[in-house]
Amino acid sequence: MVNFGKKLMVDQVEEWKGYYINYKLMKKMLKQYVEQTQHGGKDRERILKEFSRILDDQIERIVLFLLQQQGHLASRIEELGEQRTALLEQYDISQVSQLRDAYREVGFDLIKLLRFVDMNATGIRKILKKFDKRFGYKFTDYYVTTRANHPYSQLQQVFKQVGIVAVVGALSRNLEYLQHHEGSFVSIYDHPAVTLKDPVIDQVNHAVQKLTHATNFLQFLGQHSLIVQEDAQSGSEDLVDDQNYHFMSLILNLVNTFLYMVNTYIIVPTADDYAVSLGAAATVCGIIIGSMAVAQVFSSVYFSAWSNRSYFRPLVFSSIMLFLGNLLYALAYDLNSLIVLLIGRLLCGLGSARAVNRRYISDCVPLKMRLQASAGFVSASALGMACGPALAGFLQTKFKIYSLNFNQCTLPGWVMCIAWLIYLLWLWLTFKEPEHFTKTVVSEQPSESSHQGNANLEEGLAQPLLIGTERRQDENSEDNDDNEVALQNSHEPATSIASAYRLLTPSVKAQLLIYFMLKYAMEILLSESSVVTTYYFSWSTSAVAIFLAILGLTVLPVNAIVGSYITNLFEDRQILLASEFMVLIGIIMSFRFTPHYSIPQYVISALITFVFAEVLEGVNLSLLSRVMSSRLSRGTYNGGLLSTEAGTLSRVIADATITAAGYLGTDLLLNVTLLPPLVICILSIAATLYTYNTLY
Repeated sequence: MVNFGKKLMVDQVEEWKGYYINYKLMKKMLKQYVEQTQHGGKDRERILKEFSRILDDQIERIVLFLLQQQGHLASRIEELGEQRTALLEQYDISQVSQLRDAYREVGFDLIKLLRFVDMNATGIRKILKKFDKRFGYKFTDYYVTTRANHPYSQLQQVFKQVGIVAVVGALSRNLEYLQHHEGSFVSIYDHPAVTLKDPVIDQVNHAVQKLTHATNFLQFLGQHSLIVQEDAQSGSEDLVDDQNYHFMSLILNLVNTFLYMVNTYIIVPTADDYAVSLGAAATVCGIIIGSMAVAQVFSSVYFSAWSNRSYFRPLVFSSIMLFLGNLLYALAYDLNSLIVLLIGRLLCGLGSARAVNRRYISDCVPLKMRLQASAGFVSASALGMACGPALAGFLQTKFKIYSLNFNQCTLPGWVMCIAWLIYLLWLWLTFKEPEHFTKTVVSEQPSESSHQGNANLEEGLAQPLLIGTERRQDENSEDNDDNEVALQNSHEPATSIASAYRLLTPSVKAQLLIYFMLKYAMEILLSESSVVTTYYFSWSTSAVAIFLAILGLTVLPVNAIVGSYITNLFEDRQILLASEFMVLIGIIMSFRFTPHYSIPQYVISALITFVFAEVLEGVNLSLLSRVMSSRLSRGTYNGGLLSTEAGTLSRVIADATITAAGYLGTDLLLNVTLLPPLVICILSIAATLYTYNTLY
């Protein structure tokens, strides 16, 4: 990987060379400051002020040049606008074509300017992080707080491009006017549903989104999957992706995701009844539901490692384990054995192939389709979460075949058994292993250098679960340019959970704590819903199933609103903090403060908690992918695995809390189980405030 200093020298526009951040000078000054502090030449406060002044000068030069270039572009668009006005009087197709080409030329220069801003924004982020690392001092907190929030902030000019967006709007509007349609000029304002199909505008919009982290519905959904989008690749690389891409294999991965989520939540409305029928307390439903998550803690690791070598075999193994797990879950009723039931749920957890599903999208789906595939992954999860309880609501029947009992407790197991058997057959007949695996298997020859070959194979096939942009990898890397060997080692992926943990910065730890909290709160809400609503409101299983299905169905419309509108109005960190406070309000509202606990209080508090936890998840994972080290974006022990483990452990602890609290009595269950998420939510808000200025 090329370090940022070299990348900046290679990618900069030659005629603009004097206006980029002098990254080499900044690093040199930083090195001098380190030496001076070691020898007692300067105190830290003086260094802080001097370095701030140097960085201010760098940013001012960048901003003044940026404003100058924006003025040039605006003048050119104004001149072209006069020509366009003249064309309104007498339409000449040749002149329209020339004028359109002139506008596109402005568009290409605008893209060049956006890349200039992007490179400098990256340099500013990196030099701030480098200062913090070398001095162990919160320089970023100080600098961002004092500069970014000031009314005359030049730092905001680099990161929030209002002027450039105005130029983009003028360019888009004028190009749209030149789209001749039945003798008239189509306006983007008269026809808001009409989108301009012009490659230049597409590239400009992509550059603006990359710079400002603006998003849309699909991108917001994609953030939930922690499959980060790459920058545009060369045409040849994209062609290779197209040749190797197999649509049916992608569908099979998405179906696996959907069925697994259905399998997880189909038992929630009836788990308490199943526990009672086997002679246990209703609150043992926490152990029944959580046992699947216990096994998933381990399955996430071996599936992540297995996907370095194959996708087909882990999916087959997943299907077999889920088939057997559901079979045991269904038979436990006739065997009158809680142990068999728990073993069945453990086997289901051992079949959790979500790491493989994510990995397949990041490795085997063409770049141009990866955004839609990532959104499909999240949508499949959300639909499965809603369909699971809804399906349980339809299985309210009793019958017997020979000695086997089929009822609301066992039918979820039998239905999922059949579903996984059909899926396994479909998988076996239609899945296509990617070429880079099959070619490797054929080309492997035993030799004296087999050990080295296996090492190279592992390095070559261990593609990142979280494929980030080179820019983002550069931002988060240690960037030790003084030593090439150290630089190479700084980009090696983590080889264990312990080494991955050592790479966690306070910002990453805060995001993982938030993820733990939101999953904990959601699991408490969902897993104890049947027990709580039966005790307080005497709800039937069907009523619980409908309630949970409605909660699940809120996921996509809420994400549509947040992804299409909210994220374009506010920064991710602002949405993050606001969502945490709303989750806290939802948790507080859920407590039973009086002897009478009403349905409106429960439903409204549950909706607030669940909806804002979903909003929080998308923004949280987006920020996590941005602040974590590039070493956590590759290999088996990556950021995706860490977040999965954090979420899974929170579910395990939450379900265990429900069962443990059951010993205190059902009347205390609600308040006792809400105390831990309340405390963790407060801690996560404190952690967010502590790291707030590093989340940009």
